[in-house]
Parts: sequence; structure tokens; C-alpha cells
Amino acid sequence: MIKHIVFFGIKDEAEGKSKAENMQIIKEELESLVNIIPQVKKLEVGFNHPEAPVDNVDLVIYSEFDSMDDLHTYMVHPEHKKAASYITKVRTSRACIDYEV
Repeated sequence: MIKHIVFFGIKDEAEGKSKAENMQIIKEELESLVNIIPQVKKLEVGFNHPEAPVDNVDLVIYSEFDSMDDLHTYMVHPEHKKAASYITKVRTSRACIDYEV
């Protein structure tokens, strides 16, 4: 199994929306991909807890795939690319790790 974890910092305002609004859009778009892309075994989006340190990242994506080929299929899928394009417009930073268990 491949675990794909991505961390984002999100701009305070972008695309005419607040950070909270953009984070909710990202969550809804990405979590809907579980029903669209069969290679996605699990995908959840979480927000930094309000009581956590303010220098933490704002948003995390946790997802699972059976193989790196399945992860690649997800990455190039048009619906994922659409969501990723929006994220690029509203993010300040990105860090990612893919590992096998």
C-alpha cells in the first residue's frame, strides 16, 4: 500500500474567498474523488486545529493507494488535475511524501 500525504499552507485570501472558504472548497473537491477515481482507496482532508500552533500548516491530505501506478493514475486524472489547479492558486506552500507500508 502507498500512503500519499500532502501538506499545504493556504493564503489568507485568494480567488475572492477567505482561507476558510478555500479550505472547504479543497476538502469537498478532493474528498469527492473517492467516488470518481476507483484507484483511490482512502482520501481525507484535515484542517489544522484552532488550538494548534499557528506556524503549523493549514491543511493536510491523507490518501491511500494499492500501488505507485494507482497513485500516478490519480495524479493525472482530469478531476484531480482540476482540484490541483485550484489548490495552486490558493496555496502558499506544499510538502509531500509518498511511502510504502
